[in-house]
Order: sequence, then C-alpha cells, then structure tokens
Amino acid sequence: MARRDPPGTIAPHIPADAYRRAETTCAPVVIVVHTTDRTGRPLGRYLLPIAIAGAGAIGTFGLVAALLALLDFAAHTAAAIGTAAGPIGVGGITLRLARGKST
Repeated sequence: MARRDPPGTIAPHIPADAYRRAETTCAPVVIVVHTTDRTGRPLGRYLLPIAIAGAGAIGTFGLVAALLALLDFAAHTAAAIGTAAGPIGVGGITLRLARGKST
C-alpha cells in the first residue's frame, strides 16, 4: 500500500506516526481543538451607536448655534432699520423704534 500524505490543512496538526497508525488500522482520527469563547461583546458593537449619538449631538449643537446666529443677525438688522427709519406712524399712532441720543 502506497503511503499518502495527510490531507490539506490538518497536516501540521497531526503527528505523522499517529496519522500512519490510524491509516494502517483504519481507525478514525479524532482531532480535538481547544478554543476559548469570548466573554462580553466586541468593541465594534458599541462604537457604532456611540458614533451615531455623537454625530447627532454635534449636529444638534450646530443647529442651535446657527439658529442663535440667525436671531442675533435679525436683531441687529431690526435695530439698524429702526434707527435709520425714525418714528413709524399708522393712523395717528406713532411708534418710535429707537430713541434718539437726546432722549
């Protein structure tokens, strides 16, 4: 009977004499692989939700900052228009938007 080499990727893990003995006696070869299970969750399971929450918080902060800048610009524009226009009157009621330097 011709000798054959151990199959594929199992070759480095089985000693040659054990493989030859199992081949000649037609005994099954039992391979025991010791593995350890991971405890807990991998880091990738936590990073995605944290990244999404962080992006949402930064986006909300930017939205609030833009709204405040817009309101500030609107207030400055209204003040500039009020000082340039002087008093506004409608139907006998006069409204002064800004006071002069004398009063």
